[in-house]
Amino acid sequence: MDSTLHFNRTKWKKRPNPPNCKTPLLTFFILLFCIVFFISSKSLFSTSTLQISTNSKSDIPLQCTTTIGAGVSSENFLWYAPHSGFSNQLSEFKNAILMAAILNRTLIVPPVLDHHAVALGSCPKFRVLNANDLRFKVWNHSIELIIDRRYTSMADIIDLSSLISISAVKFIDFRVFVSMWCGVNINLVCSKDLSKHSSLHESLRQCGSLLSGLNGNVKNCLFASEEDCRMTVWTYQKDGEDGILDSFQPDDELKTKKKITFVRKRRDVHRTFGPGSEAGSASVLAFGSLFTAPYKGSESHIDIHEAPQDQRIQSLIQKIEFIPFVPEIINCGKMFALQTIKAPFLCAQLRLLDGQFKNHWRATFRALKEKLDFLKEKGPLPIHVFVMTDLPMRNWTGTYLGDLEKDSDAFKLFILREGDKLVMDTAKKLVSGGRNAKFQPAVNSLDGGEKHCNPQSLSDILLFVEETVCSCARLGLVGTAGSTIAESIELMRKNSICLP
Repeated sequence: MDSTLHFNRTKWKKRPNPPNCKTPLLTFFILLFCIVFFISSKSLFSTSTLQISTNSKSDIPLQCTTTIGAGVSSENFLWYAPHSGFSNQLSEFKNAILMAAILNRTLIVPPVLDHHAVALGSCPKFRVLNANDLRFKVWNHSIELIIDRRYTSMADIIDLSSLISISAVKFIDFRVFVSMWCGVNINLVCSKDLSKHSSLHESLRQCGSLLSGLNGNVKNCLFASEEDCRMTVWTYQKDGEDGILDSFQPDDELKTKKKITFVRKRRDVHRTFGPGSEAGSASVLAFGSLFTAPYKGSESHIDIHEAPQDQRIQSLIQKIEFIPFVPEIINCGKMFALQTIKAPFLCAQLRLLDGQFKNHWRATFRALKEKLDFLKEKGPLPIHVFVMTDLPMRNWTGTYLGDLEKDSDAFKLFILREGDKLVMDTAKKLVSGGRNAKFQPAVNSLDGGEKHCNPQSLSDILLFVEETVCSCARLGLVGTAGSTIAESIELMRKNSICLP
């Protein structure tokens, strides 16, 4: 039969006009097949076709159909992905405040992430995590902190009262935002009986995936920026600079070795994400990293140091240059200096184990020795020294710190430990203080139920107290070259944070 049909089709093509006795039979079968196919396909697809046609919003995520997600709310939000150590996170937080003010968005205040729980990579080497993946990592770690009851908001550590009082920018706690946006009771996430709330974790994962941009942007709902330090330097109101090439570009060797195709451009953040742009109409604008640092005559990612044409932003830039710790931390550091050290002292901030610093012990100790030799000549003895270091005391033997510890006639060393009563009491005050309630209703008031997510462990505030102690060092500071912690202490000293 197959060969006959083939023969007939070939014959039909060559001589279409002559009659063929088998043609009516073939035509009958073709018509019969079409009728059967039509009937079966109608019954098979009519239901799904009707469903699609009557539900035009089926592809819109649930979060974007709520009041907040659908843009019905007058409030628009800015989320970003902090990373690395606390000093970097604080720097990003300041930049986020600035971006939120420029774009007139409410800033979602993040938690303090565990040290290096999320890493960006290297901007100068053009080797960084893409924005979507970075955001999702930050989301997952933030939810993990809630589940483990180790959540500490940046607003629990940094005093935002001066910014709130002048209405410079609006804030919302990450947990409150998640409850609103994802439509979940965030307090149940850390409930002991997880079997009752197993769907919550999947809902949060899907919500985080959406907010991170892994599913793309959603018109009028979410705009997840994919810009990062490899391609963009953000500016504001710098005439003639929007869209031009930045002065720092990957060199030919790096392009060839790493197969880099990125071109860094300077872009005005307000023109890119402000009113009239695609991002401007979105309820949530999500950035990736907002960390920046000077590099080879430029900035790695954000170059907004002044705004002479916008006095509101100019005033904010000056205001956020230094944001102090909350009073509980400041008072703790002052108390240690006054009641424990009890004399003028030198602060030795020695970063020895982390990253690049583990290779520079000799230079770090040499700077400290030179300063102490100078103080010894001036007298009196012993010289009081507050040591702030990541090198455990049990490992001081055989180092310059071990030598100082032995020379008790010339030097008296002081350190703080996480378990010291003064530090523990301050951490307890922070847990019970509820500072977040000053800018947003308490998280636990969302459902009026049990307070499942109260922290079960105290915040690790040792670093912040140590920085405060060092700001009180009247004999000076010997900081580790290149350390952002040392830069933070210098800024505190510049602003006389330790004065009564």
